Order: sequence, then structure tokens, then C-alpha cells
Amino acid sequence: MLTVYTLKNCDTCKKAIKWLGAEGIPFNNHDVRADGLTKDIISEIVAKLGWEKALNRRSTTWRNLDEGQKADVNDAKAITLIEEHPTLLKRPVFVGKNEMVAGFGDDARELCLG
Repeated sequence: MLTVYTLKNCDTCKKAIKWLGAEGIPFNNHDVRADGLTKDIISEIVAKLGWEKALNRRSTTWRNLDEGQKADVNDAKAITLIEEHPTLLKRPVFVGKNEMVAGFGDDARELCLG
């Protein structure tokens, strides 16, 4: 079954959840703040998507980090930052059987419908 990592207050996540419901697509909703994220989950997301796609550098949380935390980001640092600040995970993240997509674009819709 499809798992979708979301944040309750995220407008894009709300749109994705509404769309999934309208399409009748069953899914497990995992709220990154309420349900938390384990290091294993974060590591898998970063490994499959790359830190550049997994880390939300447009978020308020990112803007509030000090420059040292934002400098020299790599996979390991991104995992640590997301573990410390789950809202840094780019959302929503769709996890299917063999695929993973961040964001709610055409590729996410294809994964959900496929």
C-alpha cells in the first residue's frame, strides 16, 4: 500500500490527500510531526531521492537555521538535520512498492495511479 509522508498544516499535503481521496486511492498517511520520523526512514528517503530532493530548503525551518547548519550539506548532514527538524523533509513524499517521489507533481500522480 502507498505511504504518504505529510505535514498536517502543509497546503500541498492537503491537496495531495484530497486528490488521493477523490481518486479512491488507498494510502497510509504518516504525519512527520505527529508520527515522527526514524533515522531509518529518513536514510531511506535520502538514499532514494538524494538529499537535494529530500531537504526542503524553502521552508521557514530552513531559513531559521544558522549558517553553519546550512553549510556543506551532504547526505549524512541532511539526515541529521531532518532527524532534528522533521519539517525539513520536502513534502509530501509518496512511497510505493518500488518507487519514491517527493512533491505533488505529475510524477507523484503517475506513481499513485500506476
